[in-house]
Amino acid sequence: MRNRGKQASARIAIVTPAGAGTRTGNRHTAQRWARLLRDLGHRVSVRVEWDGRPADVLFALHAHRSHPSVEAFCRAYPQAPCVVALTGTDLYRDLPEGSVAARRSLALATRLIVLQDDARRLLAPPLRRKTRVVFQSSDATRANAPARDRFRVVVVGHLRDEKDPFRAVQALAQLPAEPRVEVLQVGDAMSPAMARQARRWMRREPRYRWIEGRPHAVALDWIARSHLLVVSSVMEGGANVICEAARIGTPVVASRISGNVGMLGRGYPGFYPLFNTQALARRIARAAGDARYRTGLKAALRARRALFAPRAERAALGAVVDEVLPGAQAGLRRGAGAAARSPRRRG
Repeated sequence: MRNRGKQASARIAIVTPAGAGTRTGNRHTAQRWARLLRDLGHRVSVRVEWDGRPADVLFALHAHRSHPSVEAFCRAYPQAPCVVALTGTDLYRDLPEGSVAARRSLALATRLIVLQDDARRLLAPPLRRKTRVVFQSSDATRANAPARDRFRVVVVGHLRDEKDPFRAVQALAQLPAEPRVEVLQVGDAMSPAMARQARRWMRREPRYRWIEGRPHAVALDWIARSHLLVVSSVMEGGANVICEAARIGTPVVASRISGNVGMLGRGYPGFYPLFNTQALARRIARAAGDARYRTGLKAALRARRALFAPRAERAALGAVVDEVLPGAQAGLRRGAGAAARSPRRRG
């Protein structure tokens, strides 16, 4: 743990649109960042929106949905730093579709955080200069120990369109000659239609099982007990489930999208083209039948494993705070009398 003097401690407010008790990636990220920043000696609160309480630094997850908090904080404390973390929907939906709120958050931010290293190229050069990469981490201590009597493919994530959640079971349906291969899906259905679809697949395909949402520790157990994790997402800011698989040692097959490439590296051998069921089926069949291919996937993951260590994420967050903190104390002193002023553009 890094030792910080008392004077270096900051009051940090983290806002995330994901409320307490939810099992979304944004909520997990906010809670983990709070823990890591506390390890560095800071005082940290986590809220759904900024509640007006004084803070030296605001961390806002989600440029679009957290924009009201970003705007309010910057109005109250125009000289205090605001750090905006870009999610997958920010990068791959809201900003390309012209979200005024998201763009305004980017303009107001003192620093931007992206969760994988392919994301920076999507931003304009002036924004790249204030952007830092903070890979998410996992402290999972489990080791990959899959069953021997079957080949289990696990899919972990809530059932919603952005995850293309049924691509793995669709691929399984194209592998009738692979009776040992099964797909286990872990995650809450985000709509009744998604739940109905999952149940229909269970009736049609006996090798598929959806066990709905489970606590985080249980999901990690399933990753450890599986031969392969499939990440079929359409958009990802930086999938924490990839960090977890890398730390556990479970091979990953993933859609070739920016968010997954930024996590796994461009040369990773486990990509398949987005929405291409046949290509995914071939990857699964090869992983099931070719031990050398599985070994190659594991070796490529090991090469990235250190990026996803908690100490690396803590150091990256600490570096961001150290960059912006000198202006925080002055901003806090000015803030009480500056609530009516418009925030300046930050860069």
